[in-house]
Amino acid sequence: AISKAETLVQPPTDQTTDIRKMASDHLAHLTSNLHRLVESEHPMLSTMSKYYFEPESGKHFRPLVVLLMSLATSVAPKECRVNPTTDYFETIDHTVSKLFSNTYYATNHTTSPQPTGSFYQTTPTPTVVSPPPLPYAPDSPHHHTMYTTTTHQPSGCTILPSQRRLSEIVELMHTATLLHDDVVDEAYLRRNKTCVHLAYGNKMAILVGDFLIARACCALTRLRHNEVTELLATVISDLTEGEVMQLKNTQEEAIVNPQQLAATNRTSECTPLSEISAATLGPTADTFSYYLEKSYLKTAAFIAKSCRAAALLGGCTEAVADTAFSYGKSLGLAFQLVDDMLDFTVSKSQLGKPVGADLKLGLATAPVLYAWQEFPELGPLVQRRFSQPDDTQAAWDLVHRSQGVQKTYELAQSHCNDALKALEQLPDSPARLALVDLTSNVLNRKK
Repeated sequence: AISKAETLVQPPTDQTTDIRKMASDHLAHLTSNLHRLVESEHPMLSTMSKYYFEPESGKHFRPLVVLLMSLATSVAPKECRVNPTTDYFETIDHTVSKLFSNTYYATNHTTSPQPTGSFYQTTPTPTVVSPPPLPYAPDSPHHHTMYTTTTHQPSGCTILPSQRRLSEIVELMHTATLLHDDVVDEAYLRRNKTCVHLAYGNKMAILVGDFLIARACCALTRLRHNEVTELLATVISDLTEGEVMQLKNTQEEAIVNPQQLAATNRTSECTPLSEISAATLGPTADTFSYYLEKSYLKTAAFIAKSCRAAALLGGCTEAVADTAFSYGKSLGLAFQLVDDMLDFTVSKSQLGKPVGADLKLGLATAPVLYAWQEFPELGPLVQRRFSQPDDTQAAWDLVHRSQGVQKTYELAQSHCNDALKALEQLPDSPARLALVDLTSNVLNRKK
């Protein structure tokens, strides 16, 4: 199985499936739907919320993964069958009330309040204006219209309205994290555009990020699936934990032996891992584990849980949902590894953001850790987070003299192979083939 998977991870050819064509009807409306989801009567808030949503501004990678996984799992075994014509889906696009106090509004306005139209969309699904049904959970015995036990499988790949909305929720949440990350990282360029916090200020960037998360949460509750809500809620905590790990960039309470304590000339039982490693010959296994855990929390967990959520919304069995999660986790780790590699291998115009940014932030990513194995003199630079004037250039040069980039690519390839092995558990379909091609594209991308 491993050798078979390895043969699949190759650069795209002319015969490669048109990945985006598989979900073209839904991707075509993604930007307009996102605009509607973030409409606000405050002009600046609306403008800033849409800043990164233009088609040319991003890859829309995460929505594409969700849509393709929805298609691929639609022909997989079902725990229950989802009826796509049920009234359940009316709640997804129902308008959001402003919840203004009538008394307050009457004293300040000449017209009565109107609900926002931000949840109406341009989609293959007709707009519905009827009131929402009672909020039964999907597993409730009262909620038979959406979920009915069945062994029947649909004959073709389909995307449900709830899965389409999930793809939009995922993009909202991802964009919110970009807004917040750029403030933390003091970045100046994102998707070849000036970062929001530089264009509008830090405070407004944080507030807009909060607004996008709030709108995403509102849309998420409309899906009325308890586990899906929990999955996406934990994504936010995962991202936060991963960001804290990245800022800290070391393990505060590493378990060390007396020899290591003596080597570092410390008396405390809790020694930062980077200090221990810098005093030895290179990064330890714990150093790599810490880096991969951070990468999982910041990137892979989001993709993995989104894939699982897509399968659950389609009524798939637990085994299929687990397969979707496994694929997303491996794909996400590969995506982050390639992202860290590109920081050393492509130009700013290709990447759409500054290159060498991780070193300037004091971050030791996989290429640096692998280079450190070959060049112990990198240890002190990592320890002081490349803070001295010539540190970033010295680290850059050592990475390019080492096998760091190549070993990072090989590790990413290993995770892509794991993703492909997970896909082998899904029924053969054009959507599964598209996911295979997407995995190859992740490994060989240049931006």
